[in-house]
Amino acid sequence: MSVAALISGTDESRNPAALKLMLPDEAATVRLAEDIALCLTPGDLVALSGDLGAGKSFLARALIRALADDDMLDVPSPTFTLVQFYDGRLPVAHYDLYRLGDESELDELGLTESLEDGAALVEWPERGGRSLPQPALSIHMSIDGDGRQAVLSPAPEFEPRLTRSLAIRAFLDAGGRRAATRRFFCGDASTRSYEAVRFDDRETVLMNAPAQPDGPPLPAYGVPYSRVARLAEDVRAFVGVATELRRLGLAAPAILQSDLDAGLLLVDHLGDGGIRSDGPSAGEPVAERYLACAEALAHLHAQPFERSVTLGDGSTYEVTDYDQRAMGAEIDLLPQWYMPYRLPDDDAASFATAYHDAWAALLRQLSEAEQGLVLRDFHSPNIIWRHEQGGLDRVGVIDFQDALIGPVAYDVASLAQDARVTIQPDLEKAIVDAYCAARGQTFDREGFQSAYAIAAAQRNSKIAGIFVRLDKRDNKPGYLAHLPRIETYLRRSLSHDVLAPLRQLYAGIGLKAGDA
Repeated sequence: MSVAALISGTDESRNPAALKLMLPDEAATVRLAEDIALCLTPGDLVALSGDLGAGKSFLARALIRALADDDMLDVPSPTFTLVQFYDGRLPVAHYDLYRLGDESELDELGLTESLEDGAALVEWPERGGRSLPQPALSIHMSIDGDGRQAVLSPAPEFEPRLTRSLAIRAFLDAGGRRAATRRFFCGDASTRSYEAVRFDDRETVLMNAPAQPDGPPLPAYGVPYSRVARLAEDVRAFVGVATELRRLGLAAPAILQSDLDAGLLLVDHLGDGGIRSDGPSAGEPVAERYLACAEALAHLHAQPFERSVTLGDGSTYEVTDYDQRAMGAEIDLLPQWYMPYRLPDDDAASFATAYHDAWAALLRQLSEAEQGLVLRDFHSPNIIWRHEQGGLDRVGVIDFQDALIGPVAYDVASLAQDARVTIQPDLEKAIVDAYCAARGQTFDREGFQSAYAIAAAQRNSKIAGIFVRLDKRDNKPGYLAHLPRIETYLRRSLSHDVLAPLRQLYAGIGLKAGDA
């Protein structure tokens, strides 16, 4: 969607990238504040200029309330205090420099510190002179007839964020949701982000997932990692898999509105409950819920699936295979990222050769195991517990756009060795038992157990590499807190006889087989 489709005009005399927006009423100003709030990241300064009564303080107040997700938050003018501080999605400092005696006083107000981990809104920015940092966004407010006009001048690095947020607002308007409120919901390890969108007393979720350019080709494969690992390239995958899951009786979000080319979806909000405890033992796995999830997987895997799914625009989405090539690229992440992290002085190349040789036969065996629709990340962050529902509807499923046709044991391993919460051996066994029992008396449990052990080791080898990569490459160190759990799962899985060819190799990098 072009900028021209989003704005009423431009003011190139001020800034070639300036956007002129007409704000006919207070509701329009509040919507603009929400749109800007969703753009902000730590370090962003928003400069608000304009005459007295032009609406600077009103816009700032609405923006702060949007960040705090509190429409009734008291936001007094900082005219006399010069600065007020607020908590929210990110901390925000609200400055009014009208009474600033000299620009040198700005340092005493802690503006630099405010921008270290939060954002700042500055009214009367011209009083800050050269002491004011470069704004990420400058907004000039003026009175225009019965309404107001805002001219937005974004810095180059802020402009894509602003344009995208305004495109989302235009998407909602086009769907008849002009009065919708927008709030940040969550992000994940990918570039996707999610918003909580409320309208007509209804809670929905907006998925913001623009198509991303491919990374560099992997030398061993000649194509980028995302392609060889069969990761979803656009939102068509989510729509296709959601359609198939709902057909098979699972609680996946309904698609309420879509722009497949823009990478925007508005979907049902399945709820806020999780399969982990929120009581005195917050964060611990709730056995009843995990067992219900295992039964939901058994239901999914016992049914025939469709590879081709027709989307709302008449196009077709093809669910492809989780084959040996894709799985091989994933386990490459362990020697590429995890091993240099743990053993920086060891010969990673020599280890990788022996490692791939040992895995080759195991991946062939896994490809011969029972195949079905595999969601690939069926664990606590992606499961909604809907306690008010019954049966299969208790288990809401999200974040499944990378689903493929592969070994069904993989999703059981995702659940029973949850990457985000420690599953003790007795609960892991109970989950596997519940799944096998739900598959019926004729189910090949022995063959499944072998496939399960291989899938668990493959998945956790991949995740160990991903968590280190998120730290080293993407500057997301928080994922390292989960690494000891993944190492424990690997040690546990390696005790299965089918993984004997891997034991010596993993022991050499500190992952000795055994229950833990």
